[in-house]
Amino acid sequence: MTSVLLDREQERSALGALLSAVHQGESRVLVVRGDAGVGKTALLEHVVESSTGTRQLRAQGVESEMELAFAALHQLCAPLLDGLPDLPTPQRTALETIFGHRAGPAPDQFLVGLAVLSLLADATSERPCICLVEDAQWLDRASAQVLGFVARRLRAESILMVFVTRAPGAELPVLEGLPQMEVAGLGDSDARVLLGSITPAPLDRRVVDRIVAEARGNPLALLELPRGPAAEQLVGRAARTTARAREPLSRRLEETFLARARELPDQARLLMLVAAAEPMGDAALLWQAAHELDIDGGAGSADEFRALLTIDDRVTFRHPLVRSAVYQGATMADRRRVHRAIAEVTDPLVDPDRRAWHRASAATGPDEAVAEELELSAQRAQARGGLVAAASFLQRSVALTEQPSLRVRRARAAARVSVHAGEFDLAARMMTIVETAATDDDQVAHALLLRGQLAFASGRPRDSIRLFMSAAEQLKELDPAVARETYLEAWAAAVFAGEPGVDTSLLAVSTAAARLPQVADPGPAGILLEGLSTWITEGRVAAAPLLRRAMNIFDSPDLSIEDSLRWGWMMGNPPSLLWDEEALQRILQRQVDLMRAAGALARLPLLMSTMAIVAAWRGDFAGAAAAKAEVDAVVEATGTRIAPYGAMLVEALRGRTEEATALIDTVNEHGSAVGQGFEVQFTRWTRAVLLNGVGSYELAFVAAEQASAEQPELFLSAWALPELVEAGVRSGHDDAARQALARLTDAATAAETAWAWGVEARSRALLSEGDEAESCYRTAVEQLARTQLRPELARAHLLYGEWLRREGRRSDARDAVRSAYTMFDTIGMVAFAERARRELLATGEKVRRRTEESRTDLTAQEQQIATLAAEGLTNQEIGERLYLSTRTIEWHLGKIFTKLGIRSRRALRGVAASLTPPAQA
Repeated sequence: MTSVLLDREQERSALGALLSAVHQGESRVLVVRGDAGVGKTALLEHVVESSTGTRQLRAQGVESEMELAFAALHQLCAPLLDGLPDLPTPQRTALETIFGHRAGPAPDQFLVGLAVLSLLADATSERPCICLVEDAQWLDRASAQVLGFVARRLRAESILMVFVTRAPGAELPVLEGLPQMEVAGLGDSDARVLLGSITPAPLDRRVVDRIVAEARGNPLALLELPRGPAAEQLVGRAARTTARAREPLSRRLEETFLARARELPDQARLLMLVAAAEPMGDAALLWQAAHELDIDGGAGSADEFRALLTIDDRVTFRHPLVRSAVYQGATMADRRRVHRAIAEVTDPLVDPDRRAWHRASAATGPDEAVAEELELSAQRAQARGGLVAAASFLQRSVALTEQPSLRVRRARAAARVSVHAGEFDLAARMMTIVETAATDDDQVAHALLLRGQLAFASGRPRDSIRLFMSAAEQLKELDPAVARETYLEAWAAAVFAGEPGVDTSLLAVSTAAARLPQVADPGPAGILLEGLSTWITEGRVAAAPLLRRAMNIFDSPDLSIEDSLRWGWMMGNPPSLLWDEEALQRILQRQVDLMRAAGALARLPLLMSTMAIVAAWRGDFAGAAAAKAEVDAVVEATGTRIAPYGAMLVEALRGRTEEATALIDTVNEHGSAVGQGFEVQFTRWTRAVLLNGVGSYELAFVAAEQASAEQPELFLSAWALPELVEAGVRSGHDDAARQALARLTDAATAAETAWAWGVEARSRALLSEGDEAESCYRTAVEQLARTQLRPELARAHLLYGEWLRREGRRSDARDAVRSAYTMFDTIGMVAFAERARRELLATGEKVRRRTEESRTDLTAQEQQIATLAAEGLTNQEIGERLYLSTRTIEWHLGKIFTKLGIRSRRALRGVAASLTPPAQA
């Protein structure tokens, strides 16, 4: 992250350049940082006021203990809500739900982000738009997440989005990585000029020196410090200079503002506290609360009051530091008194959540009526998708609950919501309450389950496995259905992080799950668990029919949306274990379609990553790039991470050693560092594919042997076996190759698919001679030709051709290798194609070395958009896939048409097959 320190003229010039780009149809994002009072807002106001022909939208974060979900987002979007009917139905429904205009299930955050992006893009159809988000460090979490998403997806909508936030120390993760500008303080000479302009009489030189030193160039400090204690007293601070220099300037400004507020009459100070306690700036509500407190209407009329707080149609403090100083400086009794008054005048039908919060702030001890109100507020927040707000309401509800069983129930709910909201510290505190107060086995078991979910979500997967298993063991008598679901969660965690041979291994989880008592209807999760655990404990043959049953259930339209969304992400396992690429593609596509229709976009990355693997294995590198683009869009927008599995396989099959090795090494390093065994195993498998392609068989053998030895029950281990056989035979490790073949034959026998039998026959041929070898090669070609796995078929042709040449059948060898070479070249498998080219030369055929060249100069994103457009998707559908506005898709297509020299989508479909996907990153 780079920050640029500029003087004021340079800052205005830089912002002007951004506005110029926006007027030319582009979008820009900027995070403006600086200390409180340094002049960020004044600078932006100057630029905004000088900008003509733009629409201005504003939102402001508010410092408050009260978290109201999507409050800032509503501020920003309120002027645009007339455009809701023009949005696609899922997007319109999402915004109507979070803004409380309709009831319904909580929408996915990414769908909300896409809806806001569309709403803003539509608003710029007539003129550019400036979105100014002030005090971003105080944004409610839900608004911050959505606005951060939108900021990362702006491209060509004619929007300037500016976030104004405090200097480092008030960081918002969602703003990390966005362009930054830091507003610095004034230089010494400018600071002295400003100070001189506001003092009625010349100050003693020592006083000026002290004020300038303490202000550190901060304009607000230069204006306010002289108005605090008598200026002459500043001379006596020399002895405390070092200590004061270390103290945050904002604290000293708060002291100054508080000292001025305390000089006001009692009623004026109380009126100011009412304003500080109600952060929404509602003047009518302020006066109603003032009347409730018997505050005179003229209490805010004095100049000294108006210098700190203005009350007209809105309530506006001189600076946010005034609000915090007044509130923090008040006694607890006065704060409760003020909150009670605000609660009394807040309409329980119009704004029940704000009323409940003020009532809670006024409480002096446990209060069941208020606790119940807060619980209802949490339910409303959760229904709108405001998980952080829901967790906050529930935390306050717990604090006001005295009855033990209710306290445990509410603390458990608070912990559960906090885990889903990413508020792990709060979740841990709530869990401690649950564990301390739990009085029965059911409460203890569910507490363990929550601890497991917390451990998994916070990056401690091995701890989570142990906790899940302990919870499931206790739940199997209390609630068998939940016990099965808990074991399935443990199984999933063990796939990614389990340690073979210990209590977190797949074998340990599966053995424990197998001991569950049988039930008549175990449900979709139970059937899936039974198949997966049987695979580990009893083997492939026993598990295959159970896994096929699970596949049929999750492939059926009769399966509930809830079960599909909750467990569908795990359904890549059964078809992968059974080497069924058609079922894998079909089930993945169904799950993706369901998640898109439900707006559950946050759950897509793992499924889309698996679809990228399938596309790569089918030799569809463009399709793999398109799937990866969806994953990247979520990752970029949220800062979450998922290993680039599809990209690794693409680069391994392409065989560009430098690029592939760099990517594989990076993922391997991360997986090793965080204990993600699945990532490490995947890198070893793809490294083996890469090294077999370039003919580095000894190194390929090492990588394949490692990949096949880790979690040998899983599909990755089995997928590594054909690589191990080929590398073993070519490097003289025949015994290891035969052992790998035996395992591969077991897998194929259980799977009974063309894919499994094809790679088994190809591998068996490498260890055979004479007629048996030829028969195996022919079987491999025949079986793999029945699949869509073109790279595997091409490799069978190549190995067959290599064998034929060694047998002295050069003409037959030439035909087989030529088929392989043509397929490799068409797919883009550079290393394997070079291997086939050399083999053709050995048969006596002249073949020119083909250099890999880019057939277009499209960027990676343009390539992805072109591919989707060629498939027939509309601009809106492409935008929804890539989380971009329709305007941006139109802009990109214009550039694509120009680069390709075409004028229509029909022409694009004609050239799509010749597009070379860009290198994966």
